[in-house]
Amino acid sequence: METELGIGVIGMGWMGIVHGRSYNQLPDKFPDSRIRPRLVICADEVEARARSAQQRLGFARWSTDWQKVVSDPEVSVVHITAPNHMHLSMVRAAAEAGKHVFCEKPVGRSPQETAQIEQAVRNADVFSGVGYNYRWAPVVRFARQLIRDGRLGQITHFRGRFLVDYACDPNGVLSWRFQKELAGAGSLSDLMSHVVDMAHMLAGPLERVVASRKTFVASRPLAAPDEGTHFSTRKSGPRGEVTNEDYVGALAEFKCGARGALEVCRVIRGPRCEMAFEVNGVDGALKWNFERMNELELYRPDGTPEHEGPVLIYGSPRHPYYAQFCPGHGLSMSYDDLKVIEAYEFTKAIVDDRQGEVGFAEALAVAEVLGAMERSWETECWEHVRSLRITD
Repeated sequence: METELGIGVIGMGWMGIVHGRSYNQLPDKFPDSRIRPRLVICADEVEARARSAQQRLGFARWSTDWQKVVSDPEVSVVHITAPNHMHLSMVRAAAEAGKHVFCEKPVGRSPQETAQIEQAVRNADVFSGVGYNYRWAPVVRFARQLIRDGRLGQITHFRGRFLVDYACDPNGVLSWRFQKELAGAGSLSDLMSHVVDMAHMLAGPLERVVASRKTFVASRPLAAPDEGTHFSTRKSGPRGEVTNEDYVGALAEFKCGARGALEVCRVIRGPRCEMAFEVNGVDGALKWNFERMNELELYRPDGTPEHEGPVLIYGSPRHPYYAQFCPGHGLSMSYDDLKVIEAYEFTKAIVDDRQGEVGFAEALAVAEVLGAMERSWETECWEHVRSLRITD
């Protein structure tokens, strides 16, 4: 028996388009799931973006009013890909309307807002999802299983990083991502949230951190009306102040006893999209880098000279989800494929009437670590991760 889910998407920039496109691919990539998403309505404050998204993706309707997505009786699932400062009001409205909610990270503009958002969906008894898409790469799922099966032994070290150059051009426009009032933190929210989520998934919860920050590009050109993605550039005109950070580095201690280093930057020259981790245990080690997302480096010595060194493992149908996209070993998957897997996991959890693996509770756990890093910026000391969960 097929289950139809009415989908509404708020915010039709690049990420909103990716979400809509993922739902269009879901029946093809996961035909046995018998989940049939239907694109009901998309919304964007820029009419041209809303109209274009409807035409490109096949939404039944479009609007410049996001509240029409929430109130539409045919919508059962709301995806929020709008700027961070709008997330709290949108999630609250969707949850109060009884809609299941998927929100792009970091969910809240601050750790405290993330706590309010988590409380809203918990009180409304609806399901939630978060865009931590890197965790769905097939070889990353394989790495997690190796760790859970004890193949690396006790975890001793975790090093995570997300180094990108999207903002390295000082003429990149002052989009909302560079303004604390609209985005909250900068690289901490945008990039470190992914690194901490991956650390939680692979090595377990963090106990305490000490962190530093730096803004390398102090001002940027003001964006023209209806312009302002973090890839746009402008070589002339007035400039405005960047009010959040470009770089964050942290040392970390995990509850399992492991030690770690976490680093993110949005203006670094060299790496293009280096979302990566290295995990060491007493019996072996793992390395992965999104720039080579279909490859996993595994080191598991067994006392023989032949195995005294790392082995490169290519994605294959033996790894979770890979066969839905590729029939043979070593064929490449893409960023968009990870979003299709993400959409499948979220909707399958809804159909199964359960909260999925990565929801607002996990987003709050990440936000609690980010909050400890922010406190460390001020105290210049180690800060313990503390619960921000709001109890009624």
